[in-house]
Amino acid sequence: MKNKNVNFLTQAAMIAAIYVVLTYLFAPFSFGEIQVRISEALTILPLFTPAAVPGLFIGCLIGNILGGAILPDIVFGSTATLIGAALTYCLREQKPIWGPLPPIAANTIIVPFVLRFGYGINLPIPFMMLTVGIGEVISCGILGMILYTALSRYHRMLFKYQA
Repeated sequence: MKNKNVNFLTQAAMIAAIYVVLTYLFAPFSFGEIQVRISEALTILPLFTPAAVPGLFIGCLIGNILGGAILPDIVFGSTATLIGAALTYCLREQKPIWGPLPPIAANTIIVPFVLRFGYGINLPIPFMMLTVGIGEVISCGILGMILYTALSRYHRMLFKYQA
């Protein structure tokens, strides 16, 4: 039992750290109305381990804080990632191709409202849904599935924790 808790916390912490580093490294295009947040590719990880759910949330939270995001973005942007990760975890028994859909949908719906009402970006919300959605398809859909393919062969060795 104790070993499982340590594995869970270690995995969550590592995923959070990687998310923060990727967000910070690619900060020039991780924020704004046109964004491709490379770290969002990690939202595929709940298909492998439940530890990814809190790891992604904490990573997004810290990444937004370090990236200079305003409070509504820190709260609602991180919540969008949490919703996407939790729903991806719920899809772990389905075909992997469905895994990227929850984070794409959650961010496409939530982030444009943060951009409009938090940052005051005066673009139509449907347009920002399109631009954020395209960025999410690139990061979660394309890069996430590349990551899934790379990890699927080794996931039992990498993610030993089982719920």
